[in-house]
Parts: sequence; structure tokens; C-alpha cells
Amino acid sequence: MKRRRFLKDTGILSFGLAIAPTLGYAAMLKEDKPFVSQRPVLKNRKFVSKAIEDKILEIKKKIKDPELSWMFENCFPNTLDTTVTFSEVSGKADTYVITGDIDAMWVRDSSAQVWPYLPFIKKDKALERLVTGVINRHAHSIMIDPYANAFYENESQIAAWRKEETTMKPGVHERKWEVDSLCYVIRLAHGYWKADGDLSCFNKGWLEAMKVIVKTFKEQQRKENNGPYKFKRTTNRTSDTAAGGGFGNLVKPNGLICSVFRPSDDGTIFPYLIPSNFFAVASLTQLAEMSLVIFNNTEFANECTSLASEVNKALSDHAIVDHKKFGKMLAYEVDGYGSSYLADDANVPSLLSLPYLGAISKVNQKLYQNTRKFLLSYGDNPYYAKGKIAQGISGPHAGKDNIWPMSIIIRGMTSDKEDEIIDSLKMLKATHAGTGFMHESFYKDNANSFTRKWFAWANTLFGEFIIKIAEERPHLLSNSW
Repeated sequence: MKRRRFLKDTGILSFGLAIAPTLGYAAMLKEDKPFVSQRPVLKNRKFVSKAIEDKILEIKKKIKDPELSWMFENCFPNTLDTTVTFSEVSGKADTYVITGDIDAMWVRDSSAQVWPYLPFIKKDKALERLVTGVINRHAHSIMIDPYANAFYENESQIAAWRKEETTMKPGVHERKWEVDSLCYVIRLAHGYWKADGDLSCFNKGWLEAMKVIVKTFKEQQRKENNGPYKFKRTTNRTSDTAAGGGFGNLVKPNGLICSVFRPSDDGTIFPYLIPSNFFAVASLTQLAEMSLVIFNNTEFANECTSLASEVNKALSDHAIVDHKKFGKMLAYEVDGYGSSYLADDANVPSLLSLPYLGAISKVNQKLYQNTRKFLLSYGDNPYYAKGKIAQGISGPHAGKDNIWPMSIIIRGMTSDKEDEIIDSLKMLKATHAGTGFMHESFYKDNANSFTRKWFAWANTLFGEFIIKIAEERPHLLSNSW
């Protein structure tokens, strides 16, 4: 596993390390010195976009709170600063994006990491080319293995770091089947298209990869058999392997798509993962539109629309439970036999994040609001943690008492209540542990106890949150807390 370490201008702190508050940060506050950028020095940045740099300066002028402004400047460009490697392969753009402290490209993470930069591609052709490279690499990776969730830069590399009972191919880092991974591929491509990106990446090869996505979704509806995928790993963490002999626990086919793993890379309890199926409906609808408009392929568009309708109806029939306290709401997972699991995962997609992903309609707003009340209720949602410094959704991946900053960000981004948005900002500002960056999770009573020092997706998502506030509710940034 490689790590890239970039010394900051003073040479005292290094990016990619857990920075204790007593090292530089506390002294900086005590001596009333301005916040010093934690970005890599210019020569060490992996990619520089003038459009992004201009946006950083524009947004910083709107932020009165110096600490919040400092955090935004550190976080928003973090994916570009530290995780991308761009090249040309046979004249085609190719972009490899690591998650941060793991030298592998997660399909989901890489899509989400560059997503907030889409509004700027028309102003920056190099940035557009970079995102084109991500789209190209996604399509190429799908043709290697649509069931894999993470890949190496070198497709001949063998994943010898773990021994697993599954069909591992060269170039595959990990093979955990997660419905949302393939949804993110479509989401990025559709968002890029809508942002008026160059259409040259939407070629015959890309369309073939999309057909493989639909084929994989249909296989995992498991109408006739379990399909070709199974996964078993020798581990002392039950969530790190799959139940049911590697296929996941039993389901009764009903039109929903099985996901053996969650977006947190933890195994599902019941394979019908509801937020991922909502995401699939939205993604298939987007893919149908692209197939029709870009390729004039009515047959494939109809196939996508038909599958989306089938999954959507199955959600209406099987995803809703009647909670004695919160009324009709969404389950997190179901099995088709009548069993359901009520909780949420802090990663995205989650039930909480459905509006952010454009995956729940206005018709279902009452259903979502009831679900949201449950998700944010301490004592009802088993993975809602409440501590001395913050409260938010946790999960089994990092432990029930470890809150994910992503869940706090998504809470703010999906809220129309200004007090809730401000509370989210306050908690994020109070829990970065003096580093100026987001982390995977932190202990509810002590932000200095956190997981993942370098988690680029959370950083970029935080930047997206700040920009959303600046554009929709700029007055919220004109105060210091």
C-alpha cells in the first residue's frame, strides 16, 4: 500500500498523517496566527485547475469564519491536489483516482470524488479531460469485472494482499459486489453529459460497458438462480465476508436487485439493500435518456426503462414498513420474505442521502421525512450516535460510537432547515481534530480519535456542501460560530 506525503510550506506538517492538535494547530490559535493552508505546495499537486482555484477564492470571500474558510480551502481541491493521475492511453484520456490512504481506485469513490467539479468543466478543458479519463477508466474496469468494487492502476497487478474465495482477475483490488458502484458510473457520466462535457467518451465501448451493467443488475435480481457472483473471506469480522456460502443471506425474488455488500464495504444482512435499489432506479432512468438521445438506441433505452419500472414497483411493494412511532417509512434492507432491517449506513447511498442523489421523488416526500425522523433519532436508529462533541449516523464499519462526517454533511445537504444546516457546520468545525480535513469517522466524545487520515471523498463532499450553502443561503456563511 502506497501513501503520498506532501510537506506543507513550513515543512512542519505533512499531509496524509494524523495531525495532533498540539502540533502546530493549538500553538497557531494561541498566538492568534492566521490559519495556514494544509494543501501540498504547488509543485507537488497532482492536478491544478484555474476554474477550481478561482471558485475557492470566490467562496472564501463569502465565509466570515476563518476556521471554516480554512477547512474549505483545504478540503474542496483535495481530490485534485492529491489523488488523481492523468495520462493518455492510445489517444484516450485515462484518469486513475485513489481514495486517499489506499492506493486503489474504488469505482464509487472515484466517481463521487470528481462529481463536485462537474460545474466547472466548461471553463477548464483540462479539467473536462480529467473527468473524461475517469469515465473512460470506469468503462474499461467494468469490462474487466462488473462485480469488482476497486481496481489497481496497473491492470496486470495481482491482489495478493488477501486470499478470498471469489473469481479475482488481474487488475482487481477487491471484489465486493455493491449495486451502488455501477450506479455511480452512470451518475457521473450523466452529470458530465448534462454539464456539456465532450461526447467523444460516449462511444461504442462505453455503451457496451453500460449493457454489461444492466446485464449484471438483472443477474442479481436472482429470478432463476443466485447468479455467477459469490464471495468468501477468512476474517474475524463477520461484516467483511458474505453469508450464505458467499451469496449473502437468502432472498425471495421480487424484482429488487441483490447487493451482497453495502457502500461502506460491509456485508448486508438482507441483500435487498433499499437505498441502493432507489439509486438504481434513478441511474437506469438516466441511462435510458442517454441511450436514446446520444445513441438513438431505442431498444436499450426501453430495456433500461423497463428494469427501472420493475425495481421501482418492487420498492413500493416491499421497501415500506409501518413503524409504531414514525409511521410508514423505508426499511434499510429487506429479504422479500417479510423480514426487514431498520437502520442506515453512514456512507452514500444511504436512506438519508436519497434526495442528494436525486433518487426519491416528491411523491414520496412524506415517506422520506418519516424515515429521516427515524434515522436521526437517538435510541430508535441503532446506529445513531450521540456524544459530548457531536451526534450523527455511525455504522458497523467503524463502530456504533464512531460518527461519520459524511453523515453530518449529508444531513446538512438534505435539510431545508437553516438551524439544522448551521448545526451541521458547527459539528464539522468542532470535529476535524485540528487537521483541517474530514475523516472517515471520529469517536463521539473525542474527535482526536478518528479513522482514516486521508479520505478524499469526505473532503471533497465537504467542499460541495459549503458551495451549496454559498449559492443557496449565503447569509449562513456571514457569521462566525
